[in-house]
Amino acid sequence: MAKIARLYYERGVRQAAIAAQLDLSQATVSRLLKRAEEEQIVRITVSVPHGAFTGLEEELQVTYGLKEVIVVDSGADEDEILRNLGAAAAYYVETTLKSGEIIGISSWSSTLVGMVDAMHPLPRSISTKVVQILGGVGNPNAENHATHLTRRMASLTRGEATFLPTPGITGSAEMARIYLEDPFIRPALAQFEQVTLALVGIGTVEPSTLLTSSGNIFNAEELDLLRQQGSVGDICLRFFDQDGVPVLTPLNDRVIGMRLEQLQKVPRSVGIAGGLRKLQAIRGALMGRWINVLITDRGIAEALVREVRPPQIAARTVTLAAQP
Repeated sequence: MAKIARLYYERGVRQAAIAAQLDLSQATVSRLLKRAEEEQIVRITVSVPHGAFTGLEEELQVTYGLKEVIVVDSGADEDEILRNLGAAAAYYVETTLKSGEIIGISSWSSTLVGMVDAMHPLPRSISTKVVQILGGVGNPNAENHATHLTRRMASLTRGEATFLPTPGITGSAEMARIYLEDPFIRPALAQFEQVTLALVGIGTVEPSTLLTSSGNIFNAEELDLLRQQGSVGDICLRFFDQDGVPVLTPLNDRVIGMRLEQLQKVPRSVGIAGGLRKLQAIRGALMGRWINVLITDRGIAEALVREVRPPQIAARTVTLAAQP
């Protein structure tokens, strides 16, 4: 067994060649290699490279019932975290994208901007479609970010782009209803139910710099209302509490974008977010099962496995009243 193990593992000799050299059958060589492992003549270890956190990823995946988790280095500051998350998300999309995917992409996310900036073009067309799943109209100085996200993703995947030419937040519920009935808006809304890969940021109640600059924010009084109702975070400006339960207020009727129950039905809903200030928001998104793939940083991952160890998160399917 030791001789066979040295030939196979140290010298790289194929099993057929070992069998010929030692006048054994290849089946015998295979059986003896297996016995060598069982008797610890051979011990196989995996050396995880620096910057890979497979243990954390597996623990998060099991704890929260996720399809996949990718953990990146936290870095020295938030800008570095954003770059690391963007690069990881870009690689994930490049290596897992399937033919005919309908990609839903949120607007007003710096992390998603970092993702498309880090992506490489696909070598060939795979008939993808890309649709905005949150209204992308806002302050002209910031609106180019939302347009860039969708157009760039469509270009990189050699796909077709569908824009949602509305604000993310309208001035009133009546105004939102008018937009939703617009024949130029409905094609984008109709694709929400067909999305197979959703790429979303996870926000806190306090709006990000990019979202603030876009003008798609609630005022201070409205944000206070959300906090009083227990909101800790949002996806596509749909807010939820620390247990992931949707926070339903009249403000929800002013948002034009994918609803949480629609997101939950997407085969791959990928949340890309990091930085400890987003810990509660990310935990809430996981507890609500609004995403099934998480791309985050080491600091968040360690905090999640340290502070929250639910034995099992029950599957939750929430049916909310559809917007008029």
